[in-house]
Amino acid sequence: MGTLPTGGRILCFGEMLLRLNPPEGERLMQGQALTVRPGGAEANVAVSLARFGVPTAAVSVLPDNALGHGVRDEVRKHGVDTSGVVFGTGRMGLYFMTPGAVRRPAEVLYDRADSAFVRHADTAFDWPVLLDGADWLHVSGVTPAIGPGGTRAALQAVDAARAAGVRVSFDGNFRGKLWSEWAGDPPGTLSHMLSTASLAFADERDFALVLGRTFNDADPRARRRAAATAAFEAFPTLDRIACTLRVQESVADQALSAVMLTRSGTEVVETQAEPIHMTGVVDRVGGGDAFAAGVLFGLWSGWPDADALSFGLAAAGLKHSVHGDFNLFSAAEVRAAMDPGSFDIRR
Repeated sequence: MGTLPTGGRILCFGEMLLRLNPPEGERLMQGQALTVRPGGAEANVAVSLARFGVPTAAVSVLPDNALGHGVRDEVRKHGVDTSGVVFGTGRMGLYFMTPGAVRRPAEVLYDRADSAFVRHADTAFDWPVLLDGADWLHVSGVTPAIGPGGTRAALQAVDAARAAGVRVSFDGNFRGKLWSEWAGDPPGTLSHMLSTASLAFADERDFALVLGRTFNDADPRARRRAAATAAFEAFPTLDRIACTLRVQESVADQALSAVMLTRSGTEVVETQAEPIHMTGVVDRVGGGDAFAAGVLFGLWSGWPDADALSFGLAAAGLKHSVHGDFNLFSAAEVRAAMDPGSFDIRR
């Protein structure tokens, strides 16, 4: 892994949220306390990238009150440029997360209706100005799922990036609960976003939804390759597809591996990162965002695909060790975690 180049900015666009969860071992409303932390898929990526040393900007809408300013400040203290965050009328978007345990999975309850982002995201931004000097725009499938305004905002952002020659990083992040609350068009909208992307964090389930076909080979590797081949044919701007693969013995005992698929003429080249085994998982929420940030950091830095993929997987593994959405580690700490003998106490 080489030294960092002097690259352009990476913009991360999406809704910033507050996450509320009961203590471990309790269900929502069982006790009398909730822990409050900031989060949101794109904000998670922005925080990771900034902690890695990338000039990173967050673009969002927050309510003009103590909650909105507090979330902005939490993101900014990690080094993220928040000059693209605007304040408007509406409420703070929330989600409640009940931690899983043993054989009981975690569960998310969204409370985002009529948030400031939902109200204003499609009218708040001058995208040509925001994108000036940017290398990448990172977006996800969460934004269009929140309603018609979110769909318009997401499509405005990716279309402006493509017009400006800015590469788009797209994380599928399909949110069925959000889409089910209104008459949206997930396949059409997500297909439009993918048509602008250079990098997609997605798997065969995402491409099955978007392309309206199934990939049902019994061999998972064959399914991924078939889905990637179809995606590369359907989306000419798409260069790379990356995803994690999770095996769960229980909520606290998991193995995570990763794969990147790239186009090479008419062939698909597969790069794999060996599994990491995690016993005593603390919090997996935000792990996919940590992976996306790690891979994007590696590509931004000019590393070979294999190095970027391994770094992303290591970043995702570290995220499972801390509470909250944000991955609170530097690039040096991620590299240290890639050393098989890195578990001794550091004195």
